Amino acid sequence: MSVRTVKDLDLQNKRVLMRVDFNVPLEDGKVTDDSRIRAALPTINYVLEQPGTKVVLMSHLGRPKGSPDPKFSLRPVSDRLAQLVGRPVSFAESCIGEDAERLVNQASEGAVIVLENTRFHPEETKNDPEFAKKLAALGDVFVSDAFGSVHRAHASTEGVARYLPSAAGFLIEKEVRFFEPLVTDPPQPFVAIIGGAKVSTKIDVLQTLLPRCKTLIIGGGMTYTFMKAQGIAVGNSLVEEEYLDTAKNLIAQAKDAGVELLFPKDHVVADEFSKDASPQKVDSVEIPEGKIGMDVGPKTLEAMRSVISGAKSLVWNGPMGVFEFAPFAEGTLETAKMVAECEGMTVVGGGDSVAAVNKFGLSDRVDHVSTGGGASLEFLEGRELPGIAVLRAR
Repeated sequence: MSVRTVKDLDLQNKRVLMRVDFNVPLEDGKVTDDSRIRAALPTINYVLEQPGTKVVLMSHLGRPKGSPDPKFSLRPVSDRLAQLVGRPVSFAESCIGEDAERLVNQASEGAVIVLENTRFHPEETKNDPEFAKKLAALGDVFVSDAFGSVHRAHASTEGVARYLPSAAGFLIEKEVRFFEPLVTDPPQPFVAIIGGAKVSTKIDVLQTLLPRCKTLIIGGGMTYTFMKAQGIAVGNSLVEEEYLDTAKNLIAQAKDAGVELLFPKDHVVADEFSKDASPQKVDSVEIPEGKIGMDVGPKTLEAMRSVISGAKSLVWNGPMGVFEFAPFAEGTLETAKMVAECEGMTVVGGGDSVAAVNKFGLSDRVDHVSTGGGASLEFLEGRELPGIAVLRAR
């Protein structure tokens, strides 16, 4: 394992400052989806099991623009956490300062304290060293377990780790354990399924994964840029004209590397981009004039099935079609089923991909469902994430 983990730290009688991802949806002062809070519980509970510990939790919530905003307060999150951990949880009105220090220092062992939103201070996103020191003053050791935020070099994700003995929590440990092999030495045959609307947002992922893949399946709106680059009719489908040469180059790279690029063989189209549009099947790789490509068709799904079933490792990031419109969600949902049935190591990242496996109740049949959208994408791009780099074993 290439990052220090919470089990590598001496926690006994320590104030454990922990960065968690409590950026959860709120409605009328109540948490409407507590899955991110639940994801942090294994690390929180492990720390509380150690003799004499206190847990001090910090997180951001929303985008309050660097000043206090009641609608982005973490107090409702603190209330929900108390229910989940089955013990009282104290709430600090600020994440720094004398009041926060007094609350932490006077708390008894076994206490859980939630600090107010770190983004109520502009110094957080600037990774200001003095602000990071003030946060660090609330702990003796630092545990990072907010994978969804480690791609940002903020004071609470990267800066604090420079002032305290630091390690990854169980959530980040798992993310690294599954993602790292995919960009270094994945079990073969390795299949990558990359979807999404635009080539521009996925080109770095495609270029990083291509040399390691046996097959690269491309779906979603970016498909049509690749189709047009090959001279295939795309009707009125989304095309990034400025990325046609990029698409051509990627196709050439795949050919030189002996990597199979699997594009749609048929389509589900519509007359307009609308959730109320009527789906029409096109049994051809060509999209008729005036029509908009919205999803992949049955022949494409069958071709994908034969490739996915034989994968020893697989990653899926991005929908196959306009997943947010119910009439055009079938391609993405069928892909979720195929991934769940794959006997190789399977990793799913990205909002719509994760939503699909959750919607079908398939998450427990996937080896790893990532908790970080942007972070998982940047990991697959081969980038060193600042909030993980600072935890690397040295």
